[in-house]
Amino acid sequence: MFEAAELGRKLSKEDFAAAAPALRAEMLNLQIKLREANFPVIVVFAGVDGAGKNESVNLLNEWLDPRWVVTRAYDKPSDEERERPEYWRYWRDLPPKGRFGLFLSSWYHTPLIGKAFGKIDQAQMDKELEHIIRFEQTLADDGALIVKFWMHLSKKAQRSRLRKLEKDPATKWRVGPDDWTHWKQYDKFVQAAEHTIMRTSKGHAPWNIVEGEDARYRSMVVLTTIRDAVNRHLEARAAQKETLAIEKEIRAKKPAQAKKTVLSKLPTILSSLDMTVKLDPKEAGVVLQEQRGRLSQLHRKIKDNGLTVLAVFEGSDAAGKGGAIRRLTSALFARDTQVVPFAAPSSEERAQHYLWRFWRYLSRAGKVTVFDRSWYGRVLVERVEGFCTDDEWRRSYDEINDFEEQLVAHGIVLVKFWLHITKDEQLRRFKDREDIDYKRWKLTEEDWRNREKWDEYEQAVNEMVERTSTLTAPWTMVEANDKAYARVKVIATVCDALEAAVKKHSK
Repeated sequence: MFEAAELGRKLSKEDFAAAAPALRAEMLNLQIKLREANFPVIVVFAGVDGAGKNESVNLLNEWLDPRWVVTRAYDKPSDEERERPEYWRYWRDLPPKGRFGLFLSSWYHTPLIGKAFGKIDQAQMDKELEHIIRFEQTLADDGALIVKFWMHLSKKAQRSRLRKLEKDPATKWRVGPDDWTHWKQYDKFVQAAEHTIMRTSKGHAPWNIVEGEDARYRSMVVLTTIRDAVNRHLEARAAQKETLAIEKEIRAKKPAQAKKTVLSKLPTILSSLDMTVKLDPKEAGVVLQEQRGRLSQLHRKIKDNGLTVLAVFEGSDAAGKGGAIRRLTSALFARDTQVVPFAAPSSEERAQHYLWRFWRYLSRAGKVTVFDRSWYGRVLVERVEGFCTDDEWRRSYDEINDFEEQLVAHGIVLVKFWLHITKDEQLRRFKDREDIDYKRWKLTEEDWRNREKWDEYEQAVNEMVERTSTLTAPWTMVEANDKAYARVKVIATVCDALEAAVKKHSK
């Protein structure tokens, strides 16, 4: 695989100088076009030590306007990073739409080094590479352009490069003990690299192997490859936009079709719930206090064991999410608890993948985080209201399952609640809100509009549960016509999850 990158190709100083001014102007003009585009450019550099990864990143920062470039290089995870899922730091650092993101020692570093030094076996490496493939596919499906460079040197050329750097006082600092340790493992490293490239070079994120011995040749290949890839992506995205506009126009001209079908009349997960369940008003307060005391004790154990808890609340409008959350959090230590409400995304959040804003709020070990609304907006309100395309919400089920799998695999205690009320109960609560001064702010025109699409939302919830209630992250459906019953069920469910997590952790 790497023979073609060991030919000793060079570019003369004169040829590079002749081509550089025009190319630099092209790159800057391209950056201006990109700023108006609706996608980011993610450039990944990997390869053997001394092959020019750092120099290539420095050159791009020099030639481009650095205000619109995000550069990230990764070392061993910090305490803050280790207390969150592995990919948290990569999601956190993703460039927004319209910008370049340059990544060194990124998500490829751990499996490559681990396999080369015998810390992981082939099966574990393939598992980690599959995770990378899903990560890059998720970003590419959202429109991101991913350009990956493997900077290569032969074993002999790498040794010469390291020695040359060591002899020069100005560059000696760039060669450390790890570089020579890696050189001794060159053959195993290249073997692992070949396997990595073969497994992860996909149409949405191909690898470009670059011979790194000559700086001018290397720089020209990197710059022109990025230039051409961005131009192609700009053209493809423009064509896609035109196609979507035509499809939207065609759908708008079609006569409205009845949304109800024979299948839509069948029971759903919501219609199958027993909405008559309730607690005896005389016992409700006592039971609630018992569960809150249980929760408070378990929170101490969670904190002592360094576990993280994430509780996700979704539900019908006026179903009592806020009341359930308040009863839950008031039994927890305030300093270790945060509630994050999500509404329509801000301009900053719209410039990222829809999962980005949820990744960024994941807490450190020992903390409890409550999400009031969540990533499920993608398959609920965005689906029903047409805020995303059919392809976008349909593929999000797999993206959500993968996201939740990462959370649970890291040890996060994830509990998901859907609070449901009947249509008649919702109407009663809406009218109560109209009549009570301190509750009137909760009722909006959007609530009434959503109510008109009750059946559509019911079908969306049914499919959401069907597709995302997994053994790893099951849904808890809460019959919420009776507020006391709903609040006790929520807290008891959280307590059961915490008890299981503490027991598992102690083993």
